[in-house]
This record gives sequence, structure tokens and C-alpha cells, in this order.
Amino acid sequence: IMPSLVGSEMCIRDRIGALSIAGFDPSGGAGILADIKTFEVNKVCGMGALSAITFQNDIEFDDVKWLETTEILNQVSTLQRRFQWNSVKIGLIKDLETLEGVVNSISTSQIIWDPIIKASSGFEFHKTINNEQLIEILKKIYLITPNIDEIKFLTGIKNPIEAAKTLSKYCNVLLKGGHNKEEPGVDYLFMQDKIEKIVPTEKNNIYPKHGSGCVLSAAIVANLAKENDLTTACHHAKKYVEQFLASNPYLLGVHHV
Repeated sequence: IMPSLVGSEMCIRDRIGALSIAGFDPSGGAGILADIKTFEVNKVCGMGALSAITFQNDIEFDDVKWLETTEILNQVSTLQRRFQWNSVKIGLIKDLETLEGVVNSISTSQIIWDPIIKASSGFEFHKTINNEQLIEILKKIYLITPNIDEIKFLTGIKNPIEAAKTLSKYCNVLLKGGHNKEEPGVDYLFMQDKIEKIVPTEKNNIYPKHGSGCVLSAAIVANLAKENDLTTACHHAKKYVEQFLASNPYLLGVHHV
């Protein structure tokens, strides 16, 4: 047996798998590269399908080239002929039509969508959204992980807590607290009628990082793939992203155990 085949079989036999469908950020700080790094450090066999190619570094964003739904699904279907995943993350995506096509074609009940509306440099990917179409898609998604600005955009509701409560009627919502000036770093997990507050640890050496939202959602996916319940997965992911934020004082963080 060729060594490459042995390694592939061991990856699936001995390690749990997770799939990221996300954009390619050449800096490696965000998108599919950051997701795969996060999966692997969390002891999950990471695989990916590109949804877009971005032209950027950690502080500048020039442009984006979108992949169409068929191009994304062709990548996924090729992988599915050999591999399976417990959890799938969807990151940067062209539009709701593309998101719906991808969600409808994925055979897992644990789809996590990180709704990226704007790059950290300020580049806007989306300007409007169809709320009725969004709701129908959310009914097929297990968890979404918006920050405060994203939850306002998705709902049109100014109060982020009320906005998250509204969307939690259709799927679980982790409202990220990175942009929360009143409670910095505090996340809220909305599960139908239950709200779980996820507070940061008392780390003093926390630095802003390009792609920290991608890393958090990918860490949740990895922990769900290992069959943790949602609350536990979010708490473990919070600890991991804090470790990532504390890894150095630069915008590009380091992934390590």
C-alpha cells in the first residue's frame, strides 16, 4: 500500500473529521486556512472546500473572486466519495442563494454558519439581505456565530440581544462579544428559551487578531465533531480562541496546543 493511502486511512480511522467551506485568505489568518489549522490543533482531521478567493493580507483587502454553488459542491462531492464529517462550517459565502444551495446539499445535522458581512479591513461583502429567505435557511442550520454588527445586519434590529433572541427561534445563536463595548469579550449562546453566558478568562495578554471570529467558530465545529454538546463546545472554543489571542502581540496569531 502506498504511504499516502496509509496516511489517509489512518486520518479517517483514528481521527474525527470536520469540513470547512470558506474563503481563501492568502495571509492564513482567516478563512479556510485558519479553520484547518484550528481543526488540526483541536485533534480533528480538517478538510476544506473553497467558496471564494480573496486578495488580501492581514490589514488590507483588495478584492474577492466568488466561486459558484456548483463549483463548491463539486469539491464537496469529491471528498464525500471517501470521507464523512460530523460537523461542517460555512464561512464566507457569495449570497443567500449560494448558502441555501450548499446547505441543502450537505448531509449532516450540524451545520455551523459564521455570517461574515465585512472584512476586518472594512471591505463589505454584503449590503442587503432577504429576511424571509434567511429564516428558511436558518431552519436547516444548527448554529450561527454572528458578532454584534452582523446580528444587527441580519435582523435589522438595533438591540443585539433582542436580535439574537429573534433568530434563535429558528436555530441556535452564539452572539460573539468581540465588538461589545459594555461587556468586552462576553459571548451569549441562545438555545431556544435558554441563554448561556460565556465569559472570558482573566487573561491580561490578549491582543487583537485577524481572523479571530473564524478561529472561534472553527473551534466550536471541532468540539462538536468530537461529540461535545453545544454548551461545552462553545466553552472549549472560547478557551482556545483566548489562547490564540494571547499567542503573540501581532495581528497573525499562532495555533498551538
